[in-house]
Parts: sequence; structure tokens; C-alpha cells
Amino acid sequence: MCLGVPLKVVEIRENNTALVDMGGPTLEISTIFTPEVKVGDYVLVHAGFSISILSEEEASDIFSALEEIEK
Repeated sequence: MCLGVPLKVVEIRENNTALVDMGGPTLEISTIFTPEVKVGDYVLVHAGFSISILSEEEASDIFSALEEIEK
């Protein structure tokens, strides 16, 4: 099974890439599948690609579910 992780976009870069916040460190991801993404958006990231844009509520729900799995 593969999981996508919700992360917040903190910077849009050239060549269809963006920086996302990982709770401290940042990660450069490809936005080739979500070219309309903006700073402040939450994206679902899998294998270094943003695969969808999430609402803040959707991101929060996924964070909560992942926390439950860790217990």
C-alpha cells in the first residue's frame, strides 16, 4: 500500500517545482500534476510529486488519521 502525505506549500519554484514544509525541514517536490498550486495550499505528496490539492480541512483529517495509525 502506498500513502500520500499532506504538506503545505511554502514556495513556488521554476520548472514545476515547489518547496513544502515537513514540520521544520523543507522538501522540493514536483508540481507537474498540480500546476495551479499556490503558496499556502496543502498538497497530497507521493513519491516526490504533488498529486492533488487539498483543503485545510482535508489535510487536517488526513493528519488525524495518520496519527491514529501511529498509535
